Amino acid sequence: MAEILVYVDHVDGAVRKPTLELLTLARRIGEPVAVALGNGAADTAAVLAEHGATRVLTAEAAEFAEYLVVPKVEALQAAYEAVSPATVLVPSSAENKEIAARLAVRIGSGIITDAVDLEAGDEGPVATQSAFAASYTTKSRVSKGTPVITVKPNSAPVEAAPAAGAVEALAVTFSEKAHGTKVTSRTARESTGRPELTEAAIVVSGGRGVNGAENFAIIEALADSLGAAVGASRAAVDAGWYPHSNQVGQTGKSVSPQLYIAAGISGAIQHRAGMQTSKTIVAINKDAEAPIFDLVDYGVVGDLFDVVPVLTQEVQARKG
Repeated sequence: MAEILVYVDHVDGAVRKPTLELLTLARRIGEPVAVALGNGAADTAAVLAEHGATRVLTAEAAEFAEYLVVPKVEALQAAYEAVSPATVLVPSSAENKEIAARLAVRIGSGIITDAVDLEAGDEGPVATQSAFAASYTTKSRVSKGTPVITVKPNSAPVEAAPAAGAVEALAVTFSEKAHGTKVTSRTARESTGRPELTEAAIVVSGGRGVNGAENFAIIEALADSLGAAVGASRAAVDAGWYPHSNQVGQTGKSVSPQLYIAAGISGAIQHRAGMQTSKTIVAINKDAEAPIFDLVDYGVVGDLFDVVPVLTQEVQARKG
């Protein structure tokens, strides 16, 4: 069976959920070979093996932390040359899509970004994407070279499938270009205790209808009762009510959770482009003609200030 190269997204050895989802997808089309780079890379092996990685290639050079992107590209290229995989899978994020694009250029291959599903095909893997601001769903495959595909979080279930997970050191020789852009400082993001927006299984977002930064406490309360991440529309972010890092939409982050709750969001195409691939969508809006109701699974016509607190209380009561 063909080997599938899977780029591992981890923090000091703690593997992030999108990588485990990629292993599920990789097993549909071949045998996963994981590539873990940076501090703690070797510590990822046990989890990766538990979820189907037959081999784990590791490299822990200082360059991965001290310089931007290029060292990781060169390491992934070294893994590609060592394995000769049928496909390269990468978790979608701003940095990872740059890594994937640079790798595709180096190896002369086509690339597909932000896939939401993957299946085996007669001429290579077939990826499902949302296109043109989520107005269309497309299926496509790479026709040149080895497919490089980035996959959005929450696109597949995490499934245990124990495999050998043999750890192998990856030999990487860095070029002069790898030292071209140095990281001079880092500032840790303040933790809210909530899930990462792009990885969360449930997202609760507020929009213009929240009518003020102080009222986002209502959205946060519902999110916390559900163990969800908090999102915001561009209107709410532009008004200064919530940080840009929480914006969902075409100019913000794309999310694909199991459940998306939109409160006080009209449903402009810009916002829909960032959340339309959610598995179940619930909208709360007092305007019965709001565009958001055109794509929801469940809609509540009502004032969010009446509906959301009652919903929060009901969730808490059922949990209790």
